[in-house]
Amino acid sequence: MIDAARPPRPGEELPVDRLAAYLGERLGGDPLAVAQFPGGHSNLTYLLTVGEREYVLRRPPFGSRVKSAHDMGREVRVLSHLAPVWPLAPRPILYCEDEGVIGAKFYVMERVRGVVVRRDLPAELAPHARRLCESLVDTLVALHAIDWRAAGLGGFGNPDGYVERQVVGWTKRWHDARTDDIPEVDAVAAWLAAHLPPSGPASIVHNDFKFDNLVFDRDDPTRVVAILDWEMATIGDPLADLGTALCYWVQADDPPELQAMRFGPTAAPGMMTRAEIVARYADKSGRNLERIGYHYVLGLFKTAIVAQQIYRRWKDGLTTDDRFAHMILGVRAMAQQAARASRA
Repeated sequence: MIDAARPPRPGEELPVDRLAAYLGERLGGDPLAVAQFPGGHSNLTYLLTVGEREYVLRRPPFGSRVKSAHDMGREVRVLSHLAPVWPLAPRPILYCEDEGVIGAKFYVMERVRGVVVRRDLPAELAPHARRLCESLVDTLVALHAIDWRAAGLGGFGNPDGYVERQVVGWTKRWHDARTDDIPEVDAVAAWLAAHLPPSGPASIVHNDFKFDNLVFDRDDPTRVVAILDWEMATIGDPLADLGTALCYWVQADDPPELQAMRFGPTAAPGMMTRAEIVARYADKSGRNLERIGYHYVLGLFKTAIVAQQIYRRWKDGLTTDDRFAHMILGVRAMAQQAARASRA
């Protein structure tokens, strides 16, 4: 679909008068109109139209208690360093730490127009299914090849012990957010802790790399023109990033419970399988992927816990977004898939 915005969802409206006053001093006093991009389950994304100019605003979700997961300054920092050296990183315009403006910290960035591929593949893109997959993989390889130190991100993350910290940290998040007894999550956490792999050279890690976080060119819909949603970006093991991308890659022969939580058109005819994704990444990057199975399990584990955190917000009444009511089913499905993969 074309990257289109709609009226804000109930309960997620922005205080337009206060925002207009703030932006008027910095971007000019033209009339402000606000719409919301419909995708995403974490940080919220809005289209700002200021006169004839368009910008994008990012803010944390309403009702979130996981402050470390919604660090607006982190997104601004990584994009500020990447945008000057890599054209796929959107350029930030301003960062507001004053929560009195809209009730939370936020930042404004340039809008990149294009096509965002969501759950179902538009008919006009069906003939290009394989090229879309190849572009996705090649873009991830290119991201991991960026000299992050030269880009000024030398102090952005701590790559030493990255995978172990991921396992420990996400296990704690599970215990903090759990609502239901799902024994597979605990079993997978123990397996991950007992089978830690060695880490190779570090890279920039996006940590949420999937179809609907990519913007494709409207004139050449197999060419990626931007990567969105950098809220979890860091410096770490690139194979963990690939593992997260694989956890979103629900393929045609996966069980029905996984098909139900599919985020992208990855099961459509012509789409690559996970094995083909791994093979292309290995060929293009030259990295050893013998332990990619571990990182696939880790990706499923982390994403299940993200879904659990979102479900907990809904269950506690901190959001009324009906999309979140069934997130617990996704937690179970990903935990079961992770348990199966850990035994493979």
